[in-house]
Amino acid sequence: MAVIPCQCYRTVASDKPYLSGHNLRHRAPFPAASVSFRRRISCVASPAVTQKVALKDFLHIDDFDKDTILKMLDRAIEVKALLKSGDRSFRPFEGKTMSMIFTKPSMRTRVSFETGFSLLGGHAIYLGPNDIQMGKREETRDVARVLCRYNDIIMARVFAHQDILDLAKYATVPVVNGLTDYNHPCQIMADALTMIEHIGRFEGTKVVYVGDGNNIVHSWLLMASVIPFHFVCACPKGFEPDAKTVEKARKAGISKIEITNDPKEAVKGADVVYSDVWASMGQKEEAEHRRQVFKEFQINKDLMEMAGSKAFFMHCLPAERGVEVTDEVIEAPNSIVFQQAENRMHAQNAVMLHVLGK
Repeated sequence: MAVIPCQCYRTVASDKPYLSGHNLRHRAPFPAASVSFRRRISCVASPAVTQKVALKDFLHIDDFDKDTILKMLDRAIEVKALLKSGDRSFRPFEGKTMSMIFTKPSMRTRVSFETGFSLLGGHAIYLGPNDIQMGKREETRDVARVLCRYNDIIMARVFAHQDILDLAKYATVPVVNGLTDYNHPCQIMADALTMIEHIGRFEGTKVVYVGDGNNIVHSWLLMASVIPFHFVCACPKGFEPDAKTVEKARKAGISKIEITNDPKEAVKGADVVYSDVWASMGQKEEAEHRRQVFKEFQINKDLMEMAGSKAFFMHCLPAERGVEVTDEVIEAPNSIVFQQAENRMHAQNAVMLHVLGK
């Protein structure tokens, strides 16, 4: 009978003596099974407090170098082509589960993550605002340490950026940032993928964001810290992006970064003109005031004509048609907003494959 050596290193963090390494190694053997081989398992007990070792969370774009970002984008293209062909044989997440924490609801984030993880063989569990009440009913660090004992990966879409940092700090499985008030890295990965498909490249392009200097802008700035391109944010005075994030992108010396209050000048020569809602979730009480402040920053036919015939229109959705963008622009042939939305799933699949080492 052949013997296959196999070592299984387990973390045992418990005060229960029947779960100690000693008892696991010296318990009575299971009855012999009628198979042609036997595995020898060596379990090693570890200290009660465990540390995350070389875990690859996806929290900010600039946590990764250029080569890693481009490899993830290449992987997204590869796996997207496979899924588009109808081939369902690639199931790297078979037997794996993912918790999806939503303190901030979203159609695209939920459906893209859940569908993508399922298509690749895994099972995703939705945890809505009332399922956990993270930070209210239970502390974020406790949620992290419980879920990582059930699941192989955690995705979270939350308001406070500190929540995603705490989840990553205390969980012993990869944590993926599905959005925070500070940044939205999965969206920018999907945007880069869409640009590669429609422009033929991402590096060296000119991306002009028109609107509020929000979490989308922060993510573009962090991407510009890693990949070289020309990024312009045109926003009203007082609504500029976080100054430290702007400075970080500029100090990286990778990309040309401009912050301006003139959208008409900003869009000239753009490869992409990008928009988002003027009042994000949690800012709706400011919506009417913002409409007055931002009225010169609406993306309409005239602004797109100033950008030039090669410019594509992008929007992370949902869009308030007739507010930050006209219906005419979002329905125009050079609008790629729905291709962009589809690519959320494919970009995120590549991110999950990376952090799970697949």
